[in-house]
Amino acid sequence: MHDRLIPQAASDPPAVIVPGAGTTIWLAGGLVLGSLLVATAVLTRRYAVVHVSGLSMTPTLYDGDRVLVRRTPLKRVVPGMIVVIPMPSPRLAGDPPWLVKRVAAVPGDSAPRDRFPALPAEHETVPPGRLVLLSDNGAARLDSRRMGYFNGEALLGVVVRKLRSTPAEHSS
Repeated sequence: MHDRLIPQAASDPPAVIVPGAGTTIWLAGGLVLGSLLVATAVLTRRYAVVHVSGLSMTPTLYDGDRVLVRRTPLKRVVPGMIVVIPMPSPRLAGDPPWLVKRVAAVPGDSAPRDRFPALPAEHETVPPGRLVLLSDNGAARLDSRRMGYFNGEALLGVVVRKLRSTPAEHSS
């Protein structure tokens, strides 16, 4: 009828609790969850996802595209790479937080004043900590052709790839 506890004799060995399948599953789940949390922390320290705002990088990137950005120091950036930097001050209401542009010149390169009239004449080369940035869309206004050098020390990173868009992102 009812299970009864049978007292253990003093000479009996102590009872050993053996983990069952339920305990093993919880332990494995905890290890997997812990591993995922560590991996997420490492990846977010190394990578970021940025939304492209505007048409300045068309036809390479379009408004609403998402790009994977690898955090990269300025010294590893070379001309031709697409980079993400903070929008320079003063930011106006409605301005996106990030600019996505192609690198035209890095510190130590000859200052390409023939293509970028806004670059100051006192520098023969791109100064340390500065970048010359170009929009892929020639009609865009916010690049080194009109704004001069950009602060390369504020660089978020280099675009690694465009992420797959959902149909809703391009339906408008």
